Amino acid sequence: MVNFDAELVRALQDDGRASIHDLAAALGQSRAAVSGRLRAMLADGTVRVVAAVDPEFLGQNVLAHVSIRTDGTTEPVAEHLRGLAETVLVSAVGGVHDLVTEIRLGSMPALHHLLAQIRALPGVVDINTLIYSTVIKGFFVSEYRGGLRIDATDAALIEQLQRDGRASFRALGETVRLSPSAVATRVERLISAGVIKISAVEARGLVHRQLSLGVGLNLAGDDEAIIAAIRTWRGVDFAARTLGRFDLIMTLVEPSAGALYASLERIRALPGVSHTEAWFHLAVLKEDYARTLRAADVVAAGGG
Repeated sequence: MVNFDAELVRALQDDGRASIHDLAAALGQSRAAVSGRLRAMLADGTVRVVAAVDPEFLGQNVLAHVSIRTDGTTEPVAEHLRGLAETVLVSAVGGVHDLVTEIRLGSMPALHHLLAQIRALPGVVDINTLIYSTVIKGFFVSEYRGGLRIDATDAALIEQLQRDGRASFRALGETVRLSPSAVATRVERLISAGVIKISAVEARGLVHRQLSLGVGLNLAGDDEAIIAAIRTWRGVDFAARTLGRFDLIMTLVEPSAGALYASLERIRALPGVSHTEAWFHLAVLKEDYARTLRAADVVAAGGG
C-alpha cells in the first residue's frame, strides 16, 4: 500500500489534474482502487492537490532559502514566519539550524529589508541566506514563458484552483459562469503558458508517512553532469543552484530513514560533489503557494 500511495502522489505531482483513468493506467491499478486511495488521502490531509502561480509571472524575481538559529524554543519565531506573505515554506529542522524558510520577493532591496526584520525577531541568534540562481527541479515552479495576459475570469479560476486543483470544469464553470468546455480551454492555456502548475503537496515530517531531508552541496567538478543526474531522481522533490555557502540545495523525500540515507549516499558518490551538509525536516509548519490575484496587477506583472 505504501508504494501504491507513493506512486500515486508522484503521478499527481507530475500532473495534478490527471484523470482517474490515466492514473490507473500509469500505476497498473484499477480505477476503483485509485479513486478510493486518492479520496482517502485527500480527506485525511495526507495530500493536497492545488495550483501555484509561477513566481516570475507574479514579479517575484528573488527566491531565497533562509536558515535560522534560535535561542530557546522556535515557536515564537516560526509563528511570525508563518504569518508573512513572503514565506511559502516554514519548517522546523534538526541540524546546525533550527528553522528554515523559503521566501519569494520582488527585488533585492525587499529581500534585505525582510532579512533585517527576521534578524531583529526576539529569539533569533543568527540567519544564513541562500539565493536561488536557477531552480533545477520543483513541482511549483512552472517556467513561465512570458507574453500572456489574463483577465478577471482567469484570476477567478486561478483562485479556485489554488483551493482545489482537481475541481471539475463544471464546478469551476458555475463559479465563473462559463461552460465546462470554455473553462477547460482557459485552464489549459494557463498551464501551457506556465502561468500555473497544478500539483500535489504531500504532508511531511515525523508524524507523516513521508520523511524529508534538506541537503546542501559544494561542487568541484562538472556541474551540468551532477544537475542532469539529480533532475531525473524521483526522490529529489526540489533542487536549485544557489549563491551562498552552497552551490546547490535540494530536498529529498522518502518513506523511511533508510531510504533517505541511501539517497544521500548516492548523492555523495557523484563525481564532483566535494561536500554535503544535511538537515532533517522535523515538521513542515507551512507550505502554502496560494497568492491573491487581482486581474489588473497580474496583467501588469505578466506583460504581454
